[in-house]
Amino acid sequence: MSQRTGIVIVVDDDAAVRNALKFALETEGLSVVLCEGGHELLGWQDLPAGGCLVVDYRMPDMDGFELVSRLRERQVSLPAILITSQVNAELRKRATEAGFCEVLEKPLHDSSLLDTVRVALASAAVGEGDAI
Repeated sequence: MSQRTGIVIVVDDDAAVRNALKFALETEGLSVVLCEGGHELLGWQDLPAGGCLVVDYRMPDMDGFELVSRLRERQVSLPAILITSQVNAELRKRATEAGFCEVLEKPLHDSSLLDTVRVALASAAVGEGDAI
């Protein structure tokens, strides 16, 4: 991908995970911002029109499903990727119904996150004229 658009917003309560994901994604030339929880992201007045979300499932202030639901209520349609250490068929089904484009299992050892983020950014770029 020669041209990268949008920003990757990583929401995870674990600082080590946030920083590792930021490092890995920035190494690939992506712009990354970090949030330690859902309330922090919901406090933003202006969310970017292009980009994607990488959201942890289990966080103390609210889980990833609640965060994405509240963003959708605000008409924020950024593609969302759910990351968690406990993936099962029921969780995948719930994530699909909640509008997540993908569920990835931690620890993230291969290129699955980067590949998924690239697809999400490409899909966000197509709809950049739409509401966020």
